[in-house]
Amino acid sequence: MTVNKRMQAGKYSWAKGSLLDFLKDGEGRALKLPNLVDMAGQVAAGMAYIERMNYIHRDLRSANILVGDNLVCKIADFGLARLIEDNEYTARQGAKFPIKWTAPEAALYGKFTIKSDVWSFGILLTELVTKGRVPYPGMNNREVLEQVERGYRMPCPQDCPSSLHELMVQCWKKDPEERHTFEYLQAFLEDYFTATEPQYQPGDNL
Repeated sequence: MTVNKRMQAGKYSWAKGSLLDFLKDGEGRALKLPNLVDMAGQVAAGMAYIERMNYIHRDLRSANILVGDNLVCKIADFGLARLIEDNEYTARQGAKFPIKWTAPEAALYGKFTIKSDVWSFGILLTELVTKGRVPYPGMNNREVLEQVERGYRMPCPQDCPSSLHELMVQCWKKDPEERHTFEYLQAFLEDYFTATEPQYQPGDNL
């Protein structure tokens, strides 16, 4: 059942709160990979719509995703969202952003595009498979900026399939134009267990 059909089936409350809090809770911590990939696919679908509408979110992370019944996810907190006319939005000098989720061209030069949202989506994927762990554990914001500029990318999280980590790495390409579209990410995640990981078997954590 698609996200739209699930939402049309009845009124939804987002009683489970943010995805971040949900992942750290008992129910969220027990989720296996199929549930997590489904939730990621829902977020990608929502962002694909934003992509088609020529908007950018600029603050895509698990804390800004709401979770409702049946694990339905909704993108929230559009406080930094912008309509872009030339595929790029330049933030005002001194603006503050969540560094660990922000693409380097956006964090360092204030240049935001839908492809900087794709970078953030890759970080969100790590939050999903680690059940809400803060990205770049043990590193502060300055260290993250320096290391990412030098080419560092987070390694594959424990128990995460290499195919899913490869998708994250594709989201973190240095050249924004080399990153996938949200349309592609949505299709990849929705077909993940038929096209990419048909032999998946649940493990202790995922």
